[in-house]
Amino acid sequence: MSNILNATRISRRQALAGLGAGAATGLIASPSLILAQTPDAIRFGHLTPRTGFLGPLGEYGVMAVDLAVEEINAAGGVNGRKLEALKEDSVNPQTASTKAERMIERDKVACILGEISSASCLTIAQVAARTKTLFVNTGGNSDALRGESCNRYMFHVEHQNSMYVKSTGRSLMAQGLVKGKKWFSLTADYAFGHDLLKVAKRFMEANGGQFAADKLVPTDATDFSALLLEIRAAKPDLVISNLAGNQITNFLKQYSEFGLTFPVAGFGFDTALAWAAGKDNFAGIWPCVWHHLIDTPGTKAFVAAFTKKYGKPPENQAWGDYMAVKIMAQSMSELKSTETAKILEHWEKGAKFNVLKGREGYFRASDHQLISEMYTITALPAAQVKNQWDLFTSSAAVPGPSEDMEVIATSGDEAVCKMV
Repeated sequence: MSNILNATRISRRQALAGLGAGAATGLIASPSLILAQTPDAIRFGHLTPRTGFLGPLGEYGVMAVDLAVEEINAAGGVNGRKLEALKEDSVNPQTASTKAERMIERDKVACILGEISSASCLTIAQVAARTKTLFVNTGGNSDALRGESCNRYMFHVEHQNSMYVKSTGRSLMAQGLVKGKKWFSLTADYAFGHDLLKVAKRFMEANGGQFAADKLVPTDATDFSALLLEIRAAKPDLVISNLAGNQITNFLKQYSEFGLTFPVAGFGFDTALAWAAGKDNFAGIWPCVWHHLIDTPGTKAFVAAFTKKYGKPPENQAWGDYMAVKIMAQSMSELKSTETAKILEHWEKGAKFNVLKGREGYFRASDHQLISEMYTITALPAAQVKNQWDLFTSSAAVPGPSEDMEVIATSGDEAVCKMV
């Protein structure tokens, strides 16, 4: 676990004490939220990295937020009031925390949406808990955010690492690439990667596999040649990516250039990173929370609107930010209120939402995780790819709102995850 997570991890006693206080005061609207709303507009804050190794994904999130706000306002807004997004580059966890506090205290936003970095999600969540302001995480995957670091005011549209590992893992098991096999993993050296590696090792131990090696990769690394030489020498049965952001793009390009032929799979993924790698370099089996080729009316409408506005289809990070805005606006309209306590109660009671998939989604009350379908995608051979947007074969759904998806370990201390 990263230093950031270690430095800010709360104990079981602290968590339960905090949740107890939340239960006592959670139904009282925060003064900052009362002041946040003017007769003219409902403001919300959007924080996401727009520079650095996660910047390419953050830009998709920003575009999706702009589209969602534009669509909602064109349809009359929320109970006749326009939405206004205050958008900032969160850059790193310290900056994310500072900007979240400023948006809440100075700009009087009704809620905070966004993020990709799990470490930044954690610092924003601490501000949200202190100020009793809703924070909807659209990109942070760490199980710790749903476990020992959860709090009453944080909800997750993005799915957690356990879900991603289970999605890819099932496909790998079906192809005989787990039991008795040796994996060589590359892991992003920050909170998300550390958590993902822990979950991946737990999966392997439970299913009879082992790691030939696992290597931490600095987030600013661009040259993978030394690691690729190690992979060549190790001769693993499978190369696993626990990388993030443009690390994935650079790795895939160089893996292809080195001519390595060991199968590749990943436990974390964003389709924009595959597009950036190019059809001649992208390969393997990967998990995905949403994909622009999903055949539902909602996805088709979103893809058409996004493509018309930006000249390219949305990818999964765009879906997360778009859904967060839509879910928040829908809830405010249905409740005729922007009060945190009312929205929180509405979501914890199992409100259903069209999440542009085969089934509706809902927030799990115990840890505020959105429960919806996930997918495993497989890269097409380059010769079959007509353009960069069609790099995949079929999207095989993993069960969504079901008992099977519900039983996913987070911290191992279920009481810490309880929000009521």
